[in-house]
Amino acid sequence: MEFTSLDQMLRDTKQSGLPLWENILLSDCARQNIPREESMARMATMLEVMVQADEGYRAGDRSASGLVGGDGGRMAAYAQAGNTLCGPFLSDVMAGALRMGECNACMKRIVAAPTAGACGVLPAVLLPYRRHFGAGKDQLVQALYVAAGFGMVIAERASISGAEGGCQAEIGSAAAMAAPALVHLQGGSPEQMVHACAMAVKNLLGLVCDPVGGLVEVPCVKRNVIGAMDALSAAQMALAGIESRVPADQVLDAMAEVGRSLPHTLRETGKGGLAATPFGMEYAPKEP
Repeated sequence: MEFTSLDQMLRDTKQSGLPLWENILLSDCARQNIPREESMARMATMLEVMVQADEGYRAGDRSASGLVGGDGGRMAAYAQAGNTLCGPFLSDVMAGALRMGECNACMKRIVAAPTAGACGVLPAVLLPYRRHFGAGKDQLVQALYVAAGFGMVIAERASISGAEGGCQAEIGSAAAMAAPALVHLQGGSPEQMVHACAMAVKNLLGLVCDPVGGLVEVPCVKRNVIGAMDALSAAQMALAGIESRVPADQVLDAMAEVGRSLPHTLRETGKGGLAATPFGMEYAPKEP
């Protein structure tokens, strides 16, 4: 079964009596016609690639344009010096998002979750969570299944493409996947996961895609930080019992409508927003 709505995913999970992550796992097995062990092995590989990219980060690397590099190292150094504004955990999250976004810009191996431009959000919340709260590999793999299930519905009802729906469809979708994954790790209910997803989307509704020079670098890398922080805030609100007043599927439908309404200049063409500033125009592709 492929889920076409979050409401359907909740109903099916209740009927199955299984944890949400496991119901999503079984759906993946049925969709790809693969055994459970193979699906779990693939997801474990995704987690390992995230870990390797994070651990293999080098602060001295720079993207080909020279626009990106070193900020993940700067944030980590600032955090290690102590007396940070956000504290150790949030500083680690921010550093992780920057590291992964820079790895993508520097052509390293990453996991598109759901896209390369938004690759920093999920690992930026999951890997620091492991370090600070002691989550094991199995727990993180389960969290990735939760994220994947929500991502599948977002792709079905709205979009995960910046060219189609703006950056709300990339960073916004990544945040909406990471938020329920965090709720799962904290022992929250499927209903709380759905509310976390909805609130994460609402927080970034309308976010434009305006890459300077048409490159997935500026402002993309730093927006991964915002996506990670959005996921954390949405997850914590949901865990506190705060609910999205607008039903989650309706939020996703609104996301799709907003994406269609964005002008083409704000959908990954590099012709509007920050890309159209005097600074951005310096990096615009030269006309032949």
